[in-house]
Amino acid sequence: MAKLYFYYASMNAGKSTNLLQADFNYRERGMRTMLFTAGVHDRGGAGVIDSRIGLSAAATPFDVGTDIVQTVAAEQAHGPVACVLVDESQFLSAAQVDQLAHVADVLSVPVLAYGLRTDFRGELFPGSARLLAIADSLIEIKSVCECGRKATMNLRVDAAGNAVAEGRQVEIGGNDRYVAMCRRHFNQALRTTLD
Repeated sequence: MAKLYFYYASMNAGKSTNLLQADFNYRERGMRTMLFTAGVHDRGGAGVIDSRIGLSAAATPFDVGTDIVQTVAAEQAHGPVACVLVDESQFLSAAQVDQLAHVADVLSVPVLAYGLRTDFRGELFPGSARLLAIADSLIEIKSVCECGRKATMNLRVDAAGNAVAEGRQVEIGGNDRYVAMCRRHFNQALRTTLD
């Protein structure tokens, strides 16, 4: 039976690298995969999953109007799909996460979704909330705070490196905009900003 997996972590934990490695493993064995990434995420270009260590692959970009079940079913018409891999899954809608469950449960294709659990305020993203609720397996990918503890939070910073406590939930950026931290240092940085 195919399952829906949610691999979650803070920024810079290697989520995209893990996804690309899983994709490579399937393809090396002659199996077809489908890769999806958020259309809003364009660090490596539109429709590209890229990792900070230099790996990349073409992917189907999704937005709020993308019907994932229909897209996967159309691809299956050309031959079996062994696995669906989704990067930046925090940007999925709750309905799209339910579509991923349909892909696993009805189309019998395993789905590996990779994404952030929380935003820069420590709030769940809608896609992540739904994945945490219905995924068959929840797998945390570990990252490290500057103090050596496990990083679980994503601190947004401005150009001067100061913590940002307000703003839109979605603001694409890399190391110049976000710092992975443990909860203690995240809260400490935000308190400094609010004082």
